[in-house]
Amino acid sequence: MSAEHSGYQYVVLRCVPRVDREEFVNVGVVVYCQARDFLRSASRVDAARLRAVGGDRLDAAEVEEALAAIEAVCVGDGPPGSPASEPIGTRFGFVSAPRSTVVQPGPIHGGVADDPERELADLLDRLVG
Repeated sequence: MSAEHSGYQYVVLRCVPRVDREEFVNVGVVVYCQARDFLRSASRVDAARLRAVGGDRLDAAEVEEALAAIEAVCVGDGPPGSPASEPIGTRFGFVSAPRSTVVQPGPIHGGVADDPERELADLLDRLVG
């Protein structure tokens, strides 16, 4: 691997309105690049797609709030003692851990890129739309 290229890991954030139906809509991506000290998330919520899967049971504003909380953890914006105050690798572990909430991370994947910020935008376009 050249000096410009760095390995990274990412998870796709999924909105799962009804866990029992195992249906979901991709709503965001988190990229972690240890070599570049980079951890960021990006999201895009399509209310029409959420309604198609979740019906009236789901409030797009609540999904956006959950995604904003994930973004805050990624950038380290939070009070002392919160996950946002932990080291960057621990924060990635927190946001990538399986959970039973409406917004859930998918499996961890990896790749190589020379610009993690651009890779985040590309993954968001490709996987979320």
